[in-house]
Amino acid sequence: MKQLTITKILVMFCCSMSFNSFANEVNVYSYRKPQLIKPIFDLFTKKTGIAVNAVFAKKGMLERLRNEGKNSPADLIFTVDIGRIVDFKKAGLLRSVSSNILNENIPVNFRDPDNFWFGLTSRARVIVASKERVRDGEISSYEDLTDPRWAGRVCTRQGKHPYMVALTASLIDALGYSNAKAWLIGVKKNLARKPQGNDRAQVKAIHSGICDVAVINHYYMANMLSDKQQKLWAQSVKVIFPNQKDRGTHMNVSGVSMAKYAPHPDEALKLMEFLASSDGQKLYAENNGEYPVNQDVLPNDLVKSWGRFKQDTLGLSRIAALRESAVRMADEVNYND
Repeated sequence: MKQLTITKILVMFCCSMSFNSFANEVNVYSYRKPQLIKPIFDLFTKKTGIAVNAVFAKKGMLERLRNEGKNSPADLIFTVDIGRIVDFKKAGLLRSVSSNILNENIPVNFRDPDNFWFGLTSRARVIVASKERVRDGEISSYEDLTDPRWAGRVCTRQGKHPYMVALTASLIDALGYSNAKAWLIGVKKNLARKPQGNDRAQVKAIHSGICDVAVINHYYMANMLSDKQQKLWAQSVKVIFPNQKDRGTHMNVSGVSMAKYAPHPDEALKLMEFLASSDGQKLYAENNGEYPVNQDVLPNDLVKSWGRFKQDTLGLSRIAALRESAVRMADEVNYND
């Protein structure tokens, strides 16, 4: 059954992509949706004359690269969440990249110490709360989610979803394993329903009165506000940046890595450097509602309107190292049940 599942995933890939190897091009395997990155690739091609061939997939990318081996046409891999990025590194599917431009434009906590991956955009794991049922200042930290006042009022994704795992890992680093486990048990006690759904579903649940507070990536708010139906959900909540009095709000990234057997490494590096440049970062900010990692570039006007906030500067490599502990913790407390 497992082999059949992987085969189906690979069929999805091969039917949507056929790369030929030419000198002046870059081939991208991407977890990021095409509409989010195509404008950036188009500008890169206009500036450099280097064509970008890209394929999108929700899953199966790691398995494909393993199967392709040295014959893989992939030059770059676009991933979301530190967990998925590190999975490629652990599998030995990436190559280290040396670039002063990347090091200058991307803060150290948003890149791999060994230069196997680089963050391109950052996303804040914010708390959203009902405008009608939650007073200003009533909740201000992730730790507050365990307060008995929120009993039956909290919604989250499943405990082993990569976004939840990364947040839990950051709590393990901040509080220690035992206290982080107590935190996860406390959040579970306060859940309004069994953990389920994506980040948008948490906002919808608040709008529907199922719960009053939830934890989501900030850019979903930006996306929902541009959707006719989901705009009503987003307008029913306020955005809260947690832990402003201590370590700051947990941050994650979307990132890029060079494939181990990249057939066009020079062109691929040029694209990586462009993505970290002011031009590339501005397009990311305007189109995606995410925070630029390049500190010389501002977020778009909507995101900017939520105000400046203190970010947790914990290195994502540290969060990656604690992922297994976070997954084990979710099992230990039976978070999803």
